[in-house]
Amino acid sequence: MKVSISYPPLPSTKGVPLLGQNRQFQYFHSPTYIFPVVPAYAATLLGDAGYEVIWDDGIAEEKVYGQWLSDLEKREPDVIMIETKTPVVKRHWSIIDDVKQVVPDSKVVLVGDHVTALPQESMENSQADFVLTGGDYDFLLLNLVNFLDGKTGKLESGIWYRENKNVRNTGQFKLNHSLDDLPHIDRDLTKWRLYSERNGNFKVTPGAYTMAGRDCWWRKDGGCTFCSWPTLYPVFRAMKPERLADEVGLLIEKYKVKTVFDDTGCFPAGEWLRKFARLMIERGCNDKVEFSCNMRFGALTRDDYRLMKKAGFRMLLFGVESGRQATLDMLNKGTTVEGIVNECRVPREEGLEPHITIMVGYPWETREDALSTLNLAKMLMEKGWATTLQSTIVIPYPGSKLYAEALEKGWFRIDPKDYERFDMKAPVLTTPDMTPEEVMNICDEIYKVFLSPKFMLKQLVRIRSLRDVKYSVKGVVKVLGHVKDFAKNK
Repeated sequence: MKVSISYPPLPSTKGVPLLGQNRQFQYFHSPTYIFPVVPAYAATLLGDAGYEVIWDDGIAEEKVYGQWLSDLEKREPDVIMIETKTPVVKRHWSIIDDVKQVVPDSKVVLVGDHVTALPQESMENSQADFVLTGGDYDFLLLNLVNFLDGKTGKLESGIWYRENKNVRNTGQFKLNHSLDDLPHIDRDLTKWRLYSERNGNFKVTPGAYTMAGRDCWWRKDGGCTFCSWPTLYPVFRAMKPERLADEVGLLIEKYKVKTVFDDTGCFPAGEWLRKFARLMIERGCNDKVEFSCNMRFGALTRDDYRLMKKAGFRMLLFGVESGRQATLDMLNKGTTVEGIVNECRVPREEGLEPHITIMVGYPWETREDALSTLNLAKMLMEKGWATTLQSTIVIPYPGSKLYAEALEKGWFRIDPKDYERFDMKAPVLTTPDMTPEEVMNICDEIYKVFLSPKFMLKQLVRIRSLRDVKYSVKGVVKVLGHVKDFAKNK
């Protein structure tokens, strides 16, 4: 059997779509391509099982839609897997109609957080043959293909399918697969070079992605209410630190990678982290690669940060989200504003580079509240405790607790089924005293912190090499691109 892991082109005047490996879909002015880790594992598992696998990322390969469809027709895959998200799920329904015209016998499989939250919806509104729910759709796709090929007689839990004219399913998905059983990703099969350069998380290139855990270990009371990935991963698992260290070593030796970004929702902490860091040092990986990851405030000690710096860690991504404590509590974030201020300073003092993410447009926050977030971000940047930031507007996806709360309390300013408008180009939620334009303006102002004299002076002082100069210039270009994106939305 022939299986295609496909990302159909999604041409738009709004920019380049960020779909794979993105917790929040958005369009970027500057082309950015992020390696989709779980689909890559799916491709590798299928390849190792003897199936012919086609890696077909029409977005990263910058194909026009007609060319992509024509290539699909020539290849005639038996199974086509498509990852989807809320803002583009209806486009994917239409694309599936086109696919069925050119390869009518192909089985189309949808995966992702949206269809996990609402599997029946896509089965009823599209010609998709299967929906794989949950985040272990790499394991599920292998099971499904084995089933279609007659190699197993049983489908695993979490698969939706058609039986005659009826929609059936195999029950609630289970996250009972061991991540240590996964093979190392076949980087050649999955065309890793497409994603190795144009990525703001890479200070030096080529870069590569890993994912030691699925997905975030903060799952108290269901995790952060705004996040859609608890839909995929309601419980946390991680591979052994030795397994990740082996993969980093392979990336260095075989592919000459200079940057590794681990996109676990929150990198494992405690003794797991310390073991991994010591392995990086013992194996000499710390001198050959820069390692970055997502982290939570309050998870680590100064000694941990010091060890991470020695182990080759560079950038740590922290979710600030808001400068208002009441908002952090409502989001079930498990952090405090005071803790954020105190703890952002420590990794910076140990030579690491904190990147902070913030959001504006919460349905209970006033303009004054949003400005407190702006001021917090500005303070952290100008003091040099944070080196980079990302600002977005609040967009709750189906499946998240915030989406359910917004439905219950009437916070949507649009029809909540108008999914195309969940693309980060304008707020979908009301606020007490701000227009959508004012919310976008504050996002714009936050990015302009990069251009403040105090921040720019800090950056100049930090420059130690030509590489630092190139990265700083690259950062300015990215910021101007974000500002341009927000200007287009006004």
